[in-house]
Amino acid sequence: MSLSGDPLVRLTGLEISVRDAQGQDKIIVRDISLEVQPGEVLALIGESGSGKTTIALSMLGYTRGACRISDGTVEVAGHRLDSLPEARLQGLRGRVVSYVAQSAAAAFNPMLPIMRQVIEPALVHGLMTREAAEDKARGLFRALALPRPDTVGDRYPHQVSGGQLQRLMAAMALITDPALVIFDEPTTALDVTTQIEVLKAFKAVVRDLGTTAVYVSHDLAVVAQIADRICVLRDGMVQEQGRVEEILFHPRQDYTRALVAAAAARVPAAPMPDLPRDAGDPPLIQMRDVVAGYGGVDAQGNPQVRILDGVSFAIERGKVLGVIGESGSGKSTLARVVAGLHAPASGRVNLDGYTLEGEIRHRDKEQLRRVQLVFQNADTALNPAVSVGEAIGRPLTFFHALRGADRKAEVARLLDLVRLPAALAGRLPGELSGGQKQRVNLARALAARPDLLLCDEVTSALDPVVAEAVLDLLIDLRRELGLAYMFITHDIGIVRAIADEVMVLYGGVPVELASHEALEGPLHHPYTRLLMASVPELRPGWLEAANSAFSCGSTPGAGHAAGCRFFQRCAVSHPGLCDVLDPAVHVGAGQTIACHRGFDGLQATPGIAQGAIPA
Repeated sequence: MSLSGDPLVRLTGLEISVRDAQGQDKIIVRDISLEVQPGEVLALIGESGSGKTTIALSMLGYTRGACRISDGTVEVAGHRLDSLPEARLQGLRGRVVSYVAQSAAAAFNPMLPIMRQVIEPALVHGLMTREAAEDKARGLFRALALPRPDTVGDRYPHQVSGGQLQRLMAAMALITDPALVIFDEPTTALDVTTQIEVLKAFKAVVRDLGTTAVYVSHDLAVVAQIADRICVLRDGMVQEQGRVEEILFHPRQDYTRALVAAAAARVPAAPMPDLPRDAGDPPLIQMRDVVAGYGGVDAQGNPQVRILDGVSFAIERGKVLGVIGESGSGKSTLARVVAGLHAPASGRVNLDGYTLEGEIRHRDKEQLRRVQLVFQNADTALNPAVSVGEAIGRPLTFFHALRGADRKAEVARLLDLVRLPAALAGRLPGELSGGQKQRVNLARALAARPDLLLCDEVTSALDPVVAEAVLDLLIDLRRELGLAYMFITHDIGIVRAIADEVMVLYGGVPVELASHEALEGPLHHPYTRLLMASVPELRPGWLEAANSAFSCGSTPGAGHAAGCRFFQRCAVSHPGLCDVLDPAVHVGAGQTIACHRGFDGLQATPGIAQGAIPA
């Protein structure tokens, strides 16, 4: 990093306003002054609605929706972006300054090959021939540690993993050798092990290319691994700026101290007491030996591509089952099967002892009401043309026949429940921050007044302070309403905070089922230990020290050959045993583990009992 000479980016007195429905201007970003030196990585940190993305987008000369730059200056690489006409700005975007979005899935066209999309900025700006652009793209694929860099560009977006798609989007941003790259929450939706892969790739390519970057994030632990300086934002204003070490270890402002404390918190919550139930009553929801997949079924009724392979679990009323695992482990498919959005090939799902139809169109309205799914990606779950109030109001009308003033009042109550102002009811999703959209997503599901909420990574897009508030809200709803959850996440800390029981999925099968108490114990399946060891720590240098030997790799499909699915990535595997025979299931106090070693073998293995994955 070079800190000599003039800054590459300079914001001076930046003010951004939004025009409300009454035509009045409201200032949402106020008096922002900051600089980014050539070769430096500046992180913008703050809770949802703090202005992080709005400020970052101003460095593209862009404002969302009814927003506009109402005062101040934005200079990037010698260009005054705040005063340029749109035609001139289009010539700079993607060439002088480029953007890596939070959701790669939403950024790529599913109908076009990846290579065609990655090289498009270079061709649009006339910087090189197609052949030269493709050669350069393949070089970037190698630099970003993508598998099969010479052919990955021939694939379509749905044929690569989420982590690979994020790195491909970075290649698209870097293809033009921009002066500035803006990374907007690029690892937020990734599981912990994939996040390590992507962060290491981003850090290496930024270092090797000498790239100047602005990194938008709510995750201080991630920022600690990649940034040189941090700018802390709240309510559209700068709270403090400083070197990473200064902000993490010597914060000056109370708000920054709260952010650091929330990021460092890993305190397990006490489990909820059992709700009264009659002896012999069935669980609220129960899955038995479910097999599910894609691509049609064979003569024996097995799917061509298995995603879930004989999964069983139960959730009692008012209880929380946490489901953790990497991308591709089957977590989201599990939720979709329970919700009726994906019919199982075999097995069954029971609600209060009654078997639910596999397809949602065959379930009655009461069954639909009682089981609600909160989707992972609020950007795709919410219709961009439908207002917040209408999105929340539709289930109120469908399930409870609410209309007019009654519906409007209930929409306002639900918004307040998820810590959003009632005034947002008139806004469109595109006018909200990522965290606000996710809370609208949650409010829409709560509108049905369900018994079971299927939460698919609902806090992954939220900053630690807001995520903590949402978790507190979910815990309160359990107490008040007896609401049960299947809580899907890749965050071990969240599982500890909310779950009564945890199921760890790998390759479509549960490798561990642990009670809240057992999760805090010393013995776990080697894969569970890997997930625990992959959570970034709140200190610079952790990323370089992270054991990459077991933190990367792909999750195998459930239709694998015989043997343990985790064999190739396991630090304590037995060749000739683990790769040949399916692991036996061992049952202990509040804990079930599918591992050839069993509890005694794991206890005797150096490092495993203490929670370390040996290199």
